[in-house]
Formats: sequence, C-alpha cells, structure tokens
Amino acid sequence: MSAVWVEDEAAEAAEAAAANRNKELKIERETHKLEKRLCRQMGQAIMDFNMIEEGDRVMVCMSGGKDSYGMLDILLKMQQRAPINFEIVAVNLDQKQPGFPDHILPEYLAKLGVEFHIETQDTYSIVKKNIPEGKTMCSLCSRLRRGILYNVARKLKCNKLALGHHRDDMLQTFFLNMFFGGKLKGMPPKLTSDNGEFVVIRPLAYVAEKDLIRWAAHRQFPIIPCSLCGSQTNLQRVQIGNMLRDWEKQYPGRAETMFTALQNVVPSHLMDHSKHDFKAIRPTGVEDENGDKAFDEEEFPAPALPSLSGLPSVQVVTL
Repeated sequence: MSAVWVEDEAAEAAEAAAANRNKELKIERETHKLEKRLCRQMGQAIMDFNMIEEGDRVMVCMSGGKDSYGMLDILLKMQQRAPINFEIVAVNLDQKQPGFPDHILPEYLAKLGVEFHIETQDTYSIVKKNIPEGKTMCSLCSRLRRGILYNVARKLKCNKLALGHHRDDMLQTFFLNMFFGGKLKGMPPKLTSDNGEFVVIRPLAYVAEKDLIRWAAHRQFPIIPCSLCGSQTNLQRVQIGNMLRDWEKQYPGRAETMFTALQNVVPSHLMDHSKHDFKAIRPTGVEDENGDKAFDEEEFPAPALPSLSGLPSVQVVTL
C-alpha cells in the first residue's frame, strides 16, 4: 500500500516538473518573439524615416523610465547588426527632484559598458518656484529640459537626439491636439530641433507601450519613477491615455487602426485650404477613383469582437 502512495507522489512530482518546464519554454518563446518584434519595428522606423545614417553620433535621452531603457536596449542590439557605423551616448538629466536615486542610472550604464553622461541641473526648484500649486508643470519643465539637452548634445558633439516616445504617445498627442488644440497634428517620428541645430528622432515610433512594459519586466530595468510629473493625475494626457485604453479593450485593434490612419492622410478630404487647392477644383470629365462619391454611404469593416476563447461553452436553445 505504501509503495503505491510513493509511486503516486513521484508521478505527481514528475508531472508538475514537466508542466513547469513547458511553462518556462512558452515564456522563452514568447520573449524571443517579443525581442524580434521590437527589433523589427525599430529597424523599420529607422529605415522608413532615415533616422540614423553613417557616422551619426546619437544622444539617447534617458529618463529612467521603461521607455528610455527599452529604447537604449534595442538600439544597442540594432547597432551590432546595422549595415552602417554610428555611435551611441546615453544622457540623463538629473533635475534634483527630492528623493531622486541619482546612483541608479550611472551604475546601470557603467555596467552596460555604454558611453554615458549625467548632467545635473536643478530645474525642479525653478519649476516649483514658478508654477502655482495644482497647475501643470510640463510646459516649463519641458522648455528648461530641452535647452539643457541641446547644450549637452553640443558639448558631446552629437548630431541626433533620440527620444523614447512610442506609438501610444503619438496617438495621445494627436488626440490632445484635436480635442484641446483644434489641430490635426501628431508627434513626428523625425524633425529638426527648434533651434535648427540637431535632428530629433523617435526610434520607438512603431512600438506599442504594452510591449515595452513586457520588455522592461523581462529585462528587469531599474525603473526610476518621476515624482515631478507622475503625481499630476489629472493631466489631459492621462485622460486621453485612459480613453484610448478603454477603446482598445472594447474594440481590440482600434489603436493599430488609428495609428495606421496617421500614415494615410488624404488632404483633399479634409478642410484645410492651405493643404489642398479647393478653389481651383473644376469638373474634368475624367473618371477618378479617388474622387468623392458624394451620394454613396461610407462603408467600413466591422469592428473586431473580443475573443471568446476561454469562455464557458454556451448552449443555443431554439424557441
């Protein structure tokens, strides 16, 4: 009798070990797929917008958040396999926020072996002194940070500045401008700095935030929370972000569709006469498949329904 119990326990232990191994293998496969996707999306963005060229010296702006960690991590992988030569310098601006752990990034970057520079400037005191309590600090903080980073890039002889904005940031910016600024304007993947001296690039332009969250957890980045702006929970950007996440939950794939729309602009079907010469429109007598079908109802594909996998089976009863 005792032998039977021992055999049963051994069998159960073997089954549990096999189940754990299968789970580990699945996680490994999913992580490998995630890494390939991140590299592919960053590489595609770099090619589509010619972000990095031969001989570039790229200043990677590090905040200590998941996005900048992920950007640097994937950029270093891309640097190893790129068909061109370019340099990477990681830069962090220590804004002297109370309680800011100023040892974390230098230790991480030194261990990584990448060239880096820590710039220390007390912008926190300036922002707190000039912005009334309860008001948004982002505008002043951004202006101060931008000027300092330009000076650092000049000192380090960098010609490109890489920022860690991702796909979801770009969508949020588009809706912020639409809802609160009255403009159809997003966040460009590449542009000239406002002083005309540098080119600013966003290599994560095609990357979804959820993938960066997963990658940060896998890589165990030493994330540094931003107490200066992270505590402002009523920011318009936060509200827009919540709205987009709610849409994505209700209609999976909507974020991807909206992002695709940012790359398929049709000025003739908007109302900005500075972008399309409406006054010059005359009948041509020639069929045009892009012409307006004024009397036809617009047709759109039906929204994807949430997956039913994992739900209990449902019996259909005919009355």
